[in-house]
Amino acid sequence: MLRARDAMDRAYAQPLDVPALARIAHVSPAHFSRTFRATFGETPHHYLQRRRVERAMFLLRETGRSVTDICFEVGFGSTGTFSRTFRAIVGRTPREYRRHASARDVPTCFTMAWTRPSADVPPPGSGTSPSGSGTSRPGSGTSPSGSGTSPPGSG
Repeated sequence: MLRARDAMDRAYAQPLDVPALARIAHVSPAHFSRTFRATFGETPHHYLQRRRVERAMFLLRETGRSVTDICFEVGFGSTGTFSRTFRAIVGRTPREYRRHASARDVPTCFTMAWTRPSADVPPPGSGTSPSGSGTSRPGSGTSPSGSGTSPPGSG
């Protein structure tokens, strides 16, 4: 599974399908999909979309390239799918994100950690709300329990 996920991380902009990823992991496509979801908490397709959106977020923050150029560079086949997926994961359209997410003088590792899309976001079109699985992003204001309170002694 790690080999397939690493391949997705390296070749996120390439057209990748489950059978090709299953071959990398040396398992059947059905077993790959089930095991990937059980291991990483999301489907291979959703993981790949999230990685593409993460890269697009970086390019929107750090470059002046057009949204259309970024869309195709990160591996989406249409601007409509890109915008819909970006909004479902990030909560803003790519243009809105660019307007509000200007790069500041902080190390890139901090920027990426604070702006990384959460894996709790459901895939576009699923019609479900986030699972509330107990994970939280830095700066989200909630504790892992989701109660909205900070741990004792944190301030």
